[in-house]
Amino acid sequence: MKTKTAFIAVIGRANVGKSSFINRVVGNKVAIVSDKPQTTRTRIMGVKNFEDDKSDTQIVFIDTPGFHKPKNVLGEQMVKATENGLFDVDGVLLMVDAAPEFKFSKDNIPPAETELIKALKKRNLKCILALNKIDKLQDKSSLLEMIAAYSELYNFSAIHPISVSTGNGIEEISKDLISFAKEGPHYFPKDVYSDQPDKVMVAELIREKILRLYEKEIPHGTAVEIERFYERDTKEGEPILMVEAVVYCEKESHKGIIIGKGGAALKKVGTLARKDIEKFFGMKVSLKLWIKVKEDWRNRKGIIHSLGLD
Repeated sequence: MKTKTAFIAVIGRANVGKSSFINRVVGNKVAIVSDKPQTTRTRIMGVKNFEDDKSDTQIVFIDTPGFHKPKNVLGEQMVKATENGLFDVDGVLLMVDAAPEFKFSKDNIPPAETELIKALKKRNLKCILALNKIDKLQDKSSLLEMIAAYSELYNFSAIHPISVSTGNGIEEISKDLISFAKEGPHYFPKDVYSDQPDKVMVAELIREKILRLYEKEIPHGTAVEIERFYERDTKEGEPILMVEAVVYCEKESHKGIIIGKGGAALKKVGTLARKDIEKFFGMKVSLKLWIKVKEDWRNRKGIIHSLGLD
């Protein structure tokens, strides 16, 4: 049986469903998701193996931060991660919102998408266009207008209307992505579905709860660092994962909001995160959280580097 591999970069604006798509195709949680822009901060790989009678194909999806106009040093690093994701790939999946809040027309395509298409043209990359969130469309006829408009901008290998939330069109688009694979060795064992270390995934699961529970600038100004991460046995002889994490925020006033009255808000973050971490590792988890202030950390390259976000 032939072994094949393809590295596929998944690109698009913020909140179009890139991470959710990879999580669904891979079948495991590879990247955190929320309704907040710029949830994904670094380049993440998700791995899916497809096997039939003729070949064993491994697709390595590269999840990239949503392309946006950066407002700080961290934002610049995120845009750089997206651009770097287009190097040394066998194909690209450009994901767009099929049901945008704005009035779509061929003259009103988001600047972020036109910039990404320019990058595709520059590198002459094979690309599939995914029109996500078709389940939210009241009038499906608008898809024809979108398909025509994007087709004028680039010669896509295929165009698929899909819904990541319902799974509609996922199998069909997966088949087209497999066609990008080339004969060669697999780079990940079959039981591996992400390149993310366990500690990084735990930090991201905690940050995901912050993104979901807090509003305005607070969740974007936070970062999570795991200080202690080890497994031991309880008195009953059962394994338990011990996690101690620090949540960094940018202002002293934000610290009080994150903690909440009587510590209630932070306790809720911990409870929700612990449940997801237990589900992720399949064992009991003890999670302790602390809050520390690092003023304006998103503009401080040293801190960005120490947190692994560059």
